[in-house]
Amino acid sequence: MKKVITYGSFDLFHEGHYNLLQRAKALGDYLIVGVTTEQYDETRGKLNVMDSLEERMENVRNSGFADQVIVEDHLGQKIEDIQKYDVNVFAIGSDWEGKFDYLRDFCEVVYLPRTKHVSSTILRIKKHPIIRLGIIGTGRIAGRFVGEAKFVSGVSVCSVYNPHIKSAENFCNRFQLESFTDNFEEFLQTVDAVYVASPHETHFDYTKNSLMQKKHVLCEKPLALAEAQARELFDIASEKDVVLLEAIKSAYCPGFVQLVSVARSGVIGSIRDVEACFTRLINPGTRETTNVDFGGSFTEYGSYTLLPMIKLFGKDFEDIRFDSIFAENGVDMYTKAFVKYKNGFALAKTGLGVKSEGQLLISGTQGYILAPSPWWLTKGFEVRYENPNKIDRYVSTFLGSGLRYELSDFVHLINGEHNRAFKLTAGESIAIARAMEKFMQERKKEE
Repeated sequence: MKKVITYGSFDLFHEGHYNLLQRAKALGDYLIVGVTTEQYDETRGKLNVMDSLEERMENVRNSGFADQVIVEDHLGQKIEDIQKYDVNVFAIGSDWEGKFDYLRDFCEVVYLPRTKHVSSTILRIKKHPIIRLGIIGTGRIAGRFVGEAKFVSGVSVCSVYNPHIKSAENFCNRFQLESFTDNFEEFLQTVDAVYVASPHETHFDYTKNSLMQKKHVLCEKPLALAEAQARELFDIASEKDVVLLEAIKSAYCPGFVQLVSVARSGVIGSIRDVEACFTRLINPGTRETTNVDFGGSFTEYGSYTLLPMIKLFGKDFEDIRFDSIFAENGVDMYTKAFVKYKNGFALAKTGLGVKSEGQLLISGTQGYILAPSPWWLTKGFEVRYENPNKIDRYVSTFLGSGLRYELSDFVHLINGEHNRAFKLTAGESIAIARAMEKFMQERKKEE
């Protein structure tokens, strides 16, 4: 007897799961299916699992393809199961291509074609059908987003739009999506929600047009380059009863959320100063360094460095001014933003051509918090006091590139679960847009 084994969460059981099990069964005579526990899903970075373990196992049984259903609950179990059940073939979806090649020492490994069209038809009786999400743009961040999306249950990336059709086609083929197009209206008809990953200057128009068609929008930072534009977008989202979220990934990461909570708890007394730095040395010729009107360090990284000060001091800063070092083409290669509040001040440093220590420092009347570089991927921080021997250390999980956290919250908000909305509010995004607008105005004066 030829035995085949496969694994998965099988949450919100859909056609893609059905087809995977059917293809796996066809590889042999006896199919064993491992269903992951909620706890193991969390450790491997899978978010938003909605169905219970019992429901997911029952759905696998009801497919009619599984001869045996087992529970997967720990790392390394795949090798144990292959040996325990004398398995001949390990099968998994092609979106994990190469990930499980190490199992070839124990059995044949087969990567099964991904089902490009995943319908939520069989889920309509459930509270939350799968969200069909389309991507606007095909750059670096869009590619990382697709890879992270497979760790978030309840959403399926199905299509991509780019006005340059060849770029859209290449992206679609690379990530095995259902469709691609250079027709924006056609694109919107195929999705429930969009992720805007296009150049900065296009964010407002793409977001506005998507909201007007009652599509939920997760938009890369900066959401808008002017306060009035940001307000308009959130007003439209409210009027159309759809979700609008700005994709500043740090805001949604567990470590940063914990850091903000600790800082607000009063453990370091009253906060008087926040210093945030984000710099990278970017190769010449990239969009960030060549886009004269909308490129540069502050439009690229300023949303990150403004985030902690707005979370801790509030939306209503009294004044903000900038000092920048510009390249010959007028793009800022290094910028310092000085922000004044009623009871404190803040400093945001961003750089493309200058490298500095990328830390976050929050100073209070009874101590300070230090999050080391790269603080925007918060994996830990320290609370320090006047007594140098007293240090409170905090460690948190940060999985992948962090994009899964913002997508997870986006899905929760679409499903009406608003208890996560505090992580980045409309008012906070509008405040960031106000700062961006002031920077753009000052940069024009330098020209």
